[in-house]
Order: sequence, then structure tokens, then C-alpha cells
Amino acid sequence: MRRVVVTGVGVISSLGTGTEKTWEALLKGETGIKLIESFDTEDLPVKMAGVVDDFNPEDFGIDKKELKKLARFSQFGIAASKMALEDSGLVINEENAERIGVIVSSGIGGLEVLEEQYNSMLEKGPKRVSAFTIPAMIANMSSGNISIYLGAKGPNKTIVTACAAGSHSVGDAFELIKHGRADVMVAGGTEACISKFCIAGFNNMTALSKNSENYKKSSRPFTIDRDGFVMGEGAGVVILEEYESAKARGAKIYAEMIGYRETGDAHHMTAPASGERAGAVRAIKMALDEAGVDPTEVDYINAHGTSTPTNDKVETAAIKTVFGEHAYNLAVSSTKGATGHCLGGAGGIEAVFLALAIKNGVMPPTINYENADPECDLNYVPNVPVKKDIRVGMSNSLGFGGHNAVIAMKKVD
Repeated sequence: MRRVVVTGVGVISSLGTGTEKTWEALLKGETGIKLIESFDTEDLPVKMAGVVDDFNPEDFGIDKKELKKLARFSQFGIAASKMALEDSGLVINEENAERIGVIVSSGIGGLEVLEEQYNSMLEKGPKRVSAFTIPAMIANMSSGNISIYLGAKGPNKTIVTACAAGSHSVGDAFELIKHGRADVMVAGGTEACISKFCIAGFNNMTALSKNSENYKKSSRPFTIDRDGFVMGEGAGVVILEEYESAKARGAKIYAEMIGYRETGDAHHMTAPASGERAGAVRAIKMALDEAGVDPTEVDYINAHGTSTPTNDKVETAAIKTVFGEHAYNLAVSSTKGATGHCLGGAGGIEAVFLALAIKNGVMPPTINYENADPECDLNYVPNVPVKKDIRVGMSNSLGFGGHNAVIAMKKVD
């Protein structure tokens, strides 16, 4: 089997457009959660989200006339992929294009296009629905458009597994390279569905925090007073590359991908399964087995950590089940207090954060951690980052439908 390394990263988040801007803000303990201004929230109990407010698609070579063809999630995906590719120093040309693929996924796709065009049909009739509606809104167009903009002609697909989609994408891309079906993969997740319809839907199923009065602290993973997640938007993309090729061209290496596993809960539409054979437990164990590392070698986990009452308790229990006493020695943090929960984009963004944490030897904090929950009793890197050499790190993603994806990376000596 071939070794796989991360050689480039790109991020767009509510903390800022660009990897450096986002990473610096994350380590400073800042949050990108703000009051929604793009639509009227007067009749909604939820008035905040992790909104990206500094993104200009033209900065990434997306022409104004193309915007009507590209939903916001596709724009984010293209931009983050271009950042990651530039960061990697890799040039896609006729010689290598067919060995370079794209898996950048979304959980929901171009929802804002669907809403806009559906309303147009109701108000003006079916003939007024844009011919670009379908190719703009369908979720696979993140990967499709990225391949067009980059010229990557290798494996190309989108994985729709709700909040696990980004991690599934990184993991599947890893497997493609490991088994020789590609040499380089552009992988991650992207999401942009902050709309009145989407907020109302998640709110009415009681998934969202209603702490609008203190919105900057509304996402507070693992605390006793957490009351739901805060929706975010953005994209995170990594360039995965076969190790010998990356080494030969002198590429900067952030970390080595060493493990990935996926499971299904077969339990509930929205609630994660608990217990010793729960999907999250099995996914973590199998990712460790594939990585060939002892659980005691794991120093850091970027948790799914949504700030919902059930998820954080169940994820904490899963970590303790797998790691035993070592669960109290390793560090666990959720970065969603800073970014919000970016749904299908979350796993991609958090894969970037994991690679940066390993490369820079620093564990990002769980912000807004003020009131501890006795059932969540691990080291959650509260409020400030911790410098530490990370031997092995992991990232968990758990999605509606019982989808679980876990990836593992290690430091490259």
C-alpha cells in the first residue's frame, strides 16, 4: 500500500477567508458567529449563524457572469481548492491531470438556489425558473465545478452523508491514493445553506441553540448548559498526495494520513447511537487498527463536538470506551464554538485544522467552555490553545442518518 500525505490546505470559514486568517483567529479564541443580516429573523427564535462575510468570488478567478451558474457552496469549494492547490505547489498539466481527482462534498448543496427559484415559480410561473437551477443546486456540482476550474480529470464524486460528508470525502480520497487509483486528490467539504427555510427546519427539530441574546457564546461544546448547534458555512480542502511523489518534488508536508474508517449506526434518523458497539466506537477503533498505532499514541482528537446535549455526551462516552484510561491523557477539542457547525463542510474544515495542529504542534481550543458537564469529563482544551507535539491525531464526524467517519493523521519526521 502506498503512503499518503497532506501537502496543501485551504479554508473559508466564518472566522475569515483564507487559511492563515482562519487559523490565527481560531488560536486567538475568536468566534465567527454573528447575527444574521441576510434575511429577516424577527419571527425566528434563532438569529445567529457562522456567516462568511469577507468572501469575494472574483478574488479566486470566478467571473461575475459565472455567478448565476454557481451556488455559494460551489464558489466556496472552488476557492478553498484553489487555495489548497496553490499552497501545495503542485501544477496540474496534461501529463498528470488524469491522475488527479476531486472529492469535495456537501450535505445539502445549493439550497438558496432552490428556494429562490421555487419562489420565482410561485410568483411568476414555471417559465421564469432559471435554466441554471438544476446544475447550480445539485450537491455533486462542488466536485464537478472544482475539477473544471482546476483541470483535474481523475476520480470525481460527491459523498452526501450530512455532517459526515467532509470526513468521508477525505477518507475516500485517501483510499484511492493508497490503492493506486489516483496520485493526488483534492478532498474536503463545502456548505452554504444559511437561509430562513434551513434555519426554520433545523430549529423546528430542536437542533439549534436559541441563545440569541448571547450569540457569541451560543455554541459551547461539552458544557452543561449547551442547548444546540449554531449553523455555519464555509469550506475546507486538503491536497492528499502519494508520499514518494511529494517527497521527490520537495513538497511541504503537513501530516501523513494513516487511518480512515466509516460505520453506520442503524439506530435513529438524527440521534447518534450509544454503547460499546455504537458506530462511533467502531469507527474510531477501526481507524486506529488501519493506522497501526496503539491507542496510547494518540495525543489529540478534533471532536465532532456539535454543542448538542446528546452528541457531546455520546461522543465523550465513545472516546472513553475506545481509549480507556488514556482518554484522560489525550486532548479533545471542538472547533465549532468558533466556526459554527458547517454541516457537510465541517469534516473538511476540521481535517485542515487537524493537519495544521500536527504541523504546528498546537491544539486549538474549545471556546466558550465555562460550565463543565459531569458526563463530559475529558480534557477539552478549554478556551486557550495548548502547544504540544502531536504524534497522532484524529478527527470524528457523525452525521444525521447514523453516518460515522473517522480519520487519523500522524506527524511526519
